[in-house]
Amino acid sequence: MFALIRLLLRWLFGFRAFGTDVLRTPGPVLLVPNHVSWIDWLFLGALLERDWKFVVSSVAANYTWMHRKIMLNRRTFAIDPASPYAAKHMAELLERGGRLVLFAEGQISRTGTLMKLYDGTGFLLHKTHARVITCYLRGANRLRWSRQPGWRRWWPRVSAHFSPVLTAPKLENVSVARARRRLTNWLRDQMVRQQFETEMALGPAHVLEAVLEAARATPDKVVLQDATMQELTYRRLLLSAELLAGQLGPRLADGPDRVGVLLPNVNAAPVLLLALWSCGKVPAILNFSTGPATMLACAQLAGLKQIITSNAFLSRTRLRLDPLTDAGIKLIFLEDVRTGISRFAKFAALLRHRAGIGGRLRPGGPADEPAAVLFTSGSEGMPKGVELTHRNLLANMRQMLAIIDITDHDRLFNAMPVFHSFGLTVGTLLGLVRGLYVFQYPTPLHFRIIPNLIYDRNCTVFIATNTFLNGYARKAQSYDFRSLRYLFAGAEKVQEETARVWAQRFGVRILEGYGVTECSPAVSANTPMAPRHGSAGRLVPGMEWRLEPVEGVADAGRLFLRGPNVMRGYLNAEANAHFQALGGWYDTGDIASVDEDGFLFLRGRLKRFAKISGEMVSLTAVEDALAGAFAKYGLRCEVAVVAQPDHDKGEVLVAITNDSNVKLEDIRAVLKAKGLPNLCVPREVKYLRDIPKLGTGKVDYRELEKALQAASASTGG
Repeated sequence: MFALIRLLLRWLFGFRAFGTDVLRTPGPVLLVPNHVSWIDWLFLGALLERDWKFVVSSVAANYTWMHRKIMLNRRTFAIDPASPYAAKHMAELLERGGRLVLFAEGQISRTGTLMKLYDGTGFLLHKTHARVITCYLRGANRLRWSRQPGWRRWWPRVSAHFSPVLTAPKLENVSVARARRRLTNWLRDQMVRQQFETEMALGPAHVLEAVLEAARATPDKVVLQDATMQELTYRRLLLSAELLAGQLGPRLADGPDRVGVLLPNVNAAPVLLLALWSCGKVPAILNFSTGPATMLACAQLAGLKQIITSNAFLSRTRLRLDPLTDAGIKLIFLEDVRTGISRFAKFAALLRHRAGIGGRLRPGGPADEPAAVLFTSGSEGMPKGVELTHRNLLANMRQMLAIIDITDHDRLFNAMPVFHSFGLTVGTLLGLVRGLYVFQYPTPLHFRIIPNLIYDRNCTVFIATNTFLNGYARKAQSYDFRSLRYLFAGAEKVQEETARVWAQRFGVRILEGYGVTECSPAVSANTPMAPRHGSAGRLVPGMEWRLEPVEGVADAGRLFLRGPNVMRGYLNAEANAHFQALGGWYDTGDIASVDEDGFLFLRGRLKRFAKISGEMVSLTAVEDALAGAFAKYGLRCEVAVVAQPDHDKGEVLVAITNDSNVKLEDIRAVLKAKGLPNLCVPREVKYLRDIPKLGTGKVDYRELEKALQAASASTGG
């Protein structure tokens, strides 16, 4: 009978099972699968021996006679979920050597991703010390019998993936309540990691291939829109990319593998990325906010001979690229490329895409080859060139999708520039790989326009930085963000005042995360499933961390990271030699601590610490304490803190503000009220009309130091 069912499942769903040897493990053992459809039990039951019992709800079993027939039999173990004795009865069966299948989510997922696990599961592990097997039912969320919003099919491909036998950690000297919580969290972490690792092993290995896979499911879905209000479906996106690749291929054939990209957030940017990947080229995305001199340095570092840009973009921004062209770098304008596409070529490509989505677009290189070169912000020195592979980018997207319940109906608004890893991976590529609508806006600085667009486009996911969120809060109407489900903030620390304003005025919780370009970028994130105020969230699955001691910092250390999303390397020879010598570990240069639940707390960059009278003082902590404290002097008041050499104390702090009304005694009073010691009080306050910023809104400390030196020279001080 079971052989016949397996054959039927194989024929209908292409069903495969992996790691089934563990199902012969003697009890007490608990099998915990994800629960995404009404017939999950059928896929599992066809593989299990007769003594395995499925835990079912006696309440649900009595809905109808059909429920009773299916759910109450010798293969099931019925419990009343509302009864305080339910977990006790399961524990008794396990202690007798039983083998249970428990859908620990307690219901079919309404998002297609893993929902919360009820902590009764943690109680079972704590009470019985039963061994655990997790199972990932891959593809079952797309069955007609699932609850996932979005596209579903009668016969999608389904597979079951079983973990090795796991042993839960034994917790000594902790309360039962705490043990339940920690063991439930441990189990969920195992399930999330298993799902991530399975997707990495079986999913597409190239970003273009992943986009093609998503496009085949919903070819006519609108996935991109920009400020011109032009909409692109998957079909039109891929058609445009193929036509562009056909024109660019001959022009780039004799050039180096890396090709410069200089574009804002418009539909043409992702089209160009897909076209370059199809040609086997690596886009090196230049940060146009840094100015021509820095762009030239980055272009020379990457060995660029050609840069693809737009005449309309250069005209609108009045960006002069004379230093680059004088250095022999050729500019290729998209407007000129488009004129070379004939009507016949368009018609032929359209026929190919009607016959099969994607046409002639094919990944142009292996997964471990670079997918993009990005340049670090350069807030404390010249930018470094970072090589991110297709595997890096896909790993980071899958890490985020494993912990965030994004659905097909979500709509993402992105104003973070594509030259920034946050804007590229999270703001642009994640939507194309997952199948989301993405609205691309060319600048995050339009504080009045962006809230209205989020309202008008009914966006549910928004990414930004602390600086930009403050700007939107000043200009937005209180109803503008009514549709938001998720607001993710990264690139800089979210200040207390920013979080308070958004929560109280708009009813939106800011989910703070931490990322760096070298990690593609996401390292950790707060989520509705696991939030902790003041932290940067828990590390994404697949990331390893370690802390190295820092002199003068007792309760934190220098953060090192390793994982599949960590870069291939730097273009800069010296920096790359240091990275390679660490054997896959990346030195973030940040001072951090991690609590017992895995939440990451950042203290600031090591370079942003000052050593005063032998003590380490975080400049970031002082800035955070001062943030928003001077609203009475004007909403745009900002304070940055730098360290200056001092003969007596080693270093002293200097505060820089863009409001001359801020006095030293005001700063001293604020820091005292926040409980900071006297070592944290700046010696003096200096005034600058404009505090220099990077394209992401962070303070540009390199330019700030130059401005201070220039101001001191002009006053003779």
